[in-house]
Amino acid sequence: MKFRSILCSALLLAACTSRPAADGADPATHTEVTYGARIQLPAPPSRGGLTIDEALWRRASSRDFSAEPLSLEELSGVAWAAAGVNRAADNRLTAPSALALYPVTTYLFLPGGVYRYDAPAHALVRVAEGDHRALTGMQPFVACAAADLVFIADRAAYAGRPAIPAEHVRYLCGQDAAGYAENVNLYAAGHGLKSVTRGSAPESELLALLGLDPARHFFALALSVGR
Repeated sequence: MKFRSILCSALLLAACTSRPAADGADPATHTEVTYGARIQLPAPPSRGGLTIDEALWRRASSRDFSAEPLSLEELSGVAWAAAGVNRAADNRLTAPSALALYPVTTYLFLPGGVYRYDAPAHALVRVAEGDHRALTGMQPFVACAAADLVFIADRAAYAGRPAIPAEHVRYLCGQDAAGYAENVNLYAAGHGLKSVTRGSAPESELLALLGLDPARHFFALALSVGR
């Protein structure tokens, strides 16, 4: 009887440890983020999470976030989903871009600083120290989300293209940013996270913090992600 009890306990333990985590969360290693001038992100796996159909069924906007941070692996997945390189031969990204100009840069506002996502290097480069999450939106919950992504567009990407009217540039950049955001929404839904796309933020204050020229750059979209 004692042997049978031990055997049953071992089988139960094996079943629990091999079962995928609930709600799409990955059972992979969760490494704590160490903040510094540069955060090298681990390579995103080519397979993981729910299927795309399952993620679409679960995709929903959430404005209620806990204070629990993202792991390094989750941060890697979020950044790569937004605008990571998925075709290394020509540095094409996961999200589409009009004329493949990629005028949008992804900034991640984290508890330990503000970082620019360097897609080719798959790394985060710090551009400001401190917690500035509250600056990314008008609603109080943005300060609680584990990460706030801000998509900043650069008008200079369209320089020398007279066929594109200046008044259409903001529209085209908004389309690009929407693609980045929806990639993150689907990644979050497929990996047990919450997210919400947001269209309002104090643009002048954001650009000042990031050290960007408002005559050239503008706020395109934002997104909060967490638990």
